[in-house]
Amino acid sequence: MSPSGSSAASDAAPPAAPRPAPRTPSSLSPSRADDFMTCPLRYRLRAIDKLPEPPNPAAARGIVVHAVLERLFDVPAGQRTPDRARALLRPEWERLLGKRPELAALFPQDTDGAVLASWLAEAEQLLEQYFRMEDPTRLEPAGRELFVETTLESGLTLRGIIDRVDVAPTGEVRVVDYKTGKAPPPDFEHRAMFQMKFYALVLWRRRGVVPRRLQLLYLGSGDMVTYDPDEADLRAVERKLRALWAAIQRAVTTGEWQPSPSRFCDWCGYRDLCPAFGGTPPPYPLAGVTATTTPGSAAGDTAADTRTAAARATRPAR
Repeated sequence: MSPSGSSAASDAAPPAAPRPAPRTPSSLSPSRADDFMTCPLRYRLRAIDKLPEPPNPAAARGIVVHAVLERLFDVPAGQRTPDRARALLRPEWERLLGKRPELAALFPQDTDGAVLASWLAEAEQLLEQYFRMEDPTRLEPAGRELFVETTLESGLTLRGIIDRVDVAPTGEVRVVDYKTGKAPPPDFEHRAMFQMKFYALVLWRRRGVVPRRLQLLYLGSGDMVTYDPDEADLRAVERKLRALWAAIQRAVTTGEWQPSPSRFCDWCGYRDLCPAFGGTPPPYPLAGVTATTTPGSAAGDTAADTRTAAARATRPAR
């Protein structure tokens, strides 16, 4: 059986989607900010070269689970049951496969569909965990997969997609993000919460209201992590993002995108191109380009500046 569940199979590899042309970054999202803080070279290969990464079963499963949890709220509250969520799994996988046929490579020899069935069963376990953590029949989200964007006074544009936004009858806002992995150790918790503070900053700048609560649901371990931000928190995040953007602009101009080896390298799809592992990145596609500096950005022109800024950016905002 093919990964989509049909009996037809083809020996031909699925066509690769055309790769967008490299261009100078013009905005920042939580994921790209995290890329740069983790490893400037990873940011470059993803955001500038736009090199595709090999299909990843865990990442694909996360996309499908997120889609199910979004569509679960399309039905009336009384129908938001575990059975309903399970019934959405395979259609959402097939929908994703239709958009990204290269994901068929996740199950290359799955002639009887057993590998796909096991993969979907793991997704079912994540959904079952969700129902142990929340009762969706008591929720009416104000936004799901909500695209948000704002431009700061500095000229930096921030954008992202929020899994869920809840608004209480009293007007208090809760920002919710689903994580299909396990909760990180306390020393790394600030990385995930930085993403949530990023969203809170965008909502605050757009709506003038600081979200009352930021909530992370780790479906892989059943942990719920919450944080109640204030204006001082979000101003600190804004300062951090301005410094991060200045470092990115310096790297765009100098072409110095240094690798930053860490435990995250074990999951990186660009290891074969990384000098830290004996690889060679492709030629820098923006050679000779000078980034437009946003007002208030610090000037700098050395690789050491970029490494220092990236290292500082990984520290919790204060």
